[in-house]
Amino acid sequence: MKIHEYQAKDILARYGIPIQPGRVAHTPEEAETIARELGGPVVIKAQVYVGGRGKAGGIQFGDTPAQAREAAARVLGMDIKGLTVEKVLVVSKIDIKEEYYLGIILDRKSQAPVVMISKEGGIDIEEVAETAPEKIIKFPIDMHWGLRPFEAREIVANAGLPSAIVSRAGAILSALSKAFIESDANLAEINPLVLTADGQVQAADAKIIIDDNGLFRQKEYATWAESEESNPLEYDARQAGLTYVKLDGDVGIIGNGAGLVMTTLDMVARAGGKPANFLDIGGGAKAEVMYKALTFVARDPQVKGILVNIFGGITRGEEVARGVIMAQAELPAGMPIVVRLSGTGAEEGRAILKDAGLDWGKDMREGAEKIVTAINVLERGQKL
Repeated sequence: MKIHEYQAKDILARYGIPIQPGRVAHTPEEAETIARELGGPVVIKAQVYVGGRGKAGGIQFGDTPAQAREAAARVLGMDIKGLTVEKVLVVSKIDIKEEYYLGIILDRKSQAPVVMISKEGGIDIEEVAETAPEKIIKFPIDMHWGLRPFEAREIVANAGLPSAIVSRAGAILSALSKAFIESDANLAEINPLVLTADGQVQAADAKIIIDDNGLFRQKEYATWAESEESNPLEYDARQAGLTYVKLDGDVGIIGNGAGLVMTTLDMVARAGGKPANFLDIGGGAKAEVMYKALTFVARDPQVKGILVNIFGGITRGEEVARGVIMAQAELPAGMPIVVRLSGTGAEEGRAILKDAGLDWGKDMREGAEKIVTAINVLERGQKL
C-alpha cells in the first residue's frame, strides 16, 4: 500500500526523525493560512502516488502567504502522470547545503532488508544508480538484531557523509530501519536527507510503501488507503480482480506469478527500459483474462508498448495468444506488443501469434530487448 509524503513523514516523526513543520491543504486558502502560521517562506508539494513531482511542476515555492496561495492554486488540480492533485503539503522552506539519500528496501534474493545510502541524493539519485552505482553503499540488515547504532554510524561514515554529522545521520538511519521493520514496509526512503546551512540534519522528503500482507497488524495505516480519485488505475484493478501496481515508466508488463513479473521488470530495466506497471494474471488464466489484462494496461497513458511474459503450466500458451489477438482491436493503433511464451502450449501459442503477425521473444531477455527497441523506434518516428 502506497502512502503520501505527509503520511510517511508522520511515521518518521514517531521514530524521532527530524522533519520540516507543515500541514496538508486542500484549497489555496488553506495553504495561505498554513503559510501564515509557519511564519516564513514555504514549499508547496503535490501529494500524489508517483515520483517526479518536481520535474512535473508539482513542487513550487511561496515567500509570502499570498504567494503560497497562488502556488497552491497552480498545483491543485494539476495532472501528474495520470493522477490529479487533490491536496498539497505546505512546509517551511529550508536553506539546503547538501543532499544525501537514505533508503531501505526488501531484497527479494536475500529475503532481508538492505540499506542503501549515497552522499549524492536528490532528484538525480536514479541517474546516480545507473551511471555510478558504486556511489551507493549497500548493507544487509540482520533481522535477528536489527540495524544496531554502531552499524548505522559505520555505514554513514563509509558512504562519505561529513564526519560532523555521522552521529546524527547514523541515528536517523537506525530509526529509519526500526520504522521500516515495525511498519511492515517494503520500502522506506528519505530523499533527500539534507544538511541545512545552519547545521541541521533532517528528512526533506520521505516515501514508504507498506506490505499489504502486513496491514492486518497495521490497523491505523490501513485506514490511510484512499479511493479511486487518488489512484484510479490501482483502484479499478482491484475491482476487476487484477493484481496491479502502477509504476513510472512506459513499458507495460504482464506475467503470471509475482516472481516472474518482478524478474521481468528487472530484465526490462537491464534492457534500458522503464516498467510502467506490475500486473500478475495468476495461474490458469484463460484468453478472456489476458484480453482484460492487456486492455487494462493500455489504459495508462504512459504506456507505449507491452511485454507479455508467460510460463505455461496451468496457464496454457495458446489461451494467452488468443487473448492477445482478442485485445488487438481495442489497443491504441501502432502500440507494439511482444509476447514471450514457454512451457505448456508455448509452441501452439507462438504459431497463433505468428499467423497474426505479432512479435514474440525466444526468451525473457530477447523479449525485453525487443519491446524496448520497438518503443524507442516509435518515439524517434513521432519526433520526426
